[in-house]
Amino acid sequence: MTSPVRLALLGCGTVGGEVVRLLHEQSADLAARIGAPLEIAGIAVRRLGRDRGDLPVDPALFTTDALGLIKRDDVDVVVEVVGGIEPARGWLVEALRAGKSVVTANKALLAEDGGALHDAAAEGGADLYYEAAVAGAIPLLRPLRESLHGDRITRVTGIVNGTTNFILSAMDATGAGFAEALEEATELGYAEADPTADVEGFDAAAKAAILASLAFHTRVGAADVHREGITEVTAADVASARAMGCTIKLLCIAARGVDAAGGETVNVRVHPAMIPRTHPLASVGDAFNAVFVEAEAAGQLMFYGRGAGGAPTASAVLGDVVAVARNRLAGVRAASESAYADLPVRPMGEALTRYHVSLDVTDRPGVLAAVAGVFARHDVSIATVRQGSAGDAGTPGRGADAELVIVTHVAPDAALAATVTELRTLDIVRSVTSVLRVEGGV
Repeated sequence: MTSPVRLALLGCGTVGGEVVRLLHEQSADLAARIGAPLEIAGIAVRRLGRDRGDLPVDPALFTTDALGLIKRDDVDVVVEVVGGIEPARGWLVEALRAGKSVVTANKALLAEDGGALHDAAAEGGADLYYEAAVAGAIPLLRPLRESLHGDRITRVTGIVNGTTNFILSAMDATGAGFAEALEEATELGYAEADPTADVEGFDAAAKAAILASLAFHTRVGAADVHREGITEVTAADVASARAMGCTIKLLCIAARGVDAAGGETVNVRVHPAMIPRTHPLASVGDAFNAVFVEAEAAGQLMFYGRGAGGAPTASAVLGDVVAVARNRLAGVRAASESAYADLPVRPMGEALTRYHVSLDVTDRPGVLAAVAGVFARHDVSIATVRQGSAGDAGTPGRGADAELVIVTHVAPDAALAATVTELRTLDIVRSVTSVLRVEGGV
């Protein structure tokens, strides 16, 4: 055994506490795997007096001076589990430029300004690892940036937010509405008191940016990701999906494509979508995550497991700590960021997708022809049409209502959106009751 590898831990909440616990419980095994023991040099926290239960750590290690801890000469590796953009960005740039390797679970920072971290790592000759930033303990990012480097990834489709997956799974299983399913998720601890980051898709969009950057060797930021949440998904939408043999999931989708000139591009988006129940992602329930990767040589691969929680995330953090500690002892650095492709990000309007559109229309002759004419004017081909009763014909002042449910063939998203916009102007259309994208070959 050589001298210990000393860690500065930034944050000691749910994940940080689990990191401390696992370091204590598995100290002998970790030392054997690395070739040197791991020691905590210090733990930066916001409040020194907070009750941390029976955490197996010397209270003298706690400090509120994160930057001072990072700058200490006896710190080899910085582990950041605080989250947020600032002051975490300044701390990690300081560490990397000083040649101290960084392990982080900070998806928001990586999606917002991962390029600055990678540049600082290159400047300081340090490692930057972040397996825990996407899908918790699921070994996903390292296969993308290492195992599949000899292949060409064409598409990544994933369920990467456990809260929204629990909500949509509950709606599908029980017929509950969004508000009811969200209340259950909150009571069970799956949803935060303020669930905005989850239900509006911000969390999934940050993860989508990280996945796309690794898969396509291109720097993709959160601002490049088209984002829609699940707050508008209704029980009626879920029932309509079931009638089609589908279920609804919040998907992150990153795909290669070509522009009008034939140049290669990437498109990255997060939104709810119908997928067939035969698709591997359809059976991913509860708060689990799964990512479906398609590559030219390897074919289809799926990564599945718990995507959040203190213990799973800490497991991924420690896996990275072992890797950077071994690199440090060997005097080597891991492969640097691969962003050589630098592909342009295609806007959402150019993405090829399909729509499921539900219309509340007046029940009279010629309605279907008029609606079909709108689709034709925007070069959108209709795949299927389902008709049914949608209202009370005896309502005073109203004629009989009918429901039209239309599923399109693949078309540019802009053309599909323009079609829906025009449908809303027709006097025969009382309302466009639902618009959802359809993925997975329904």
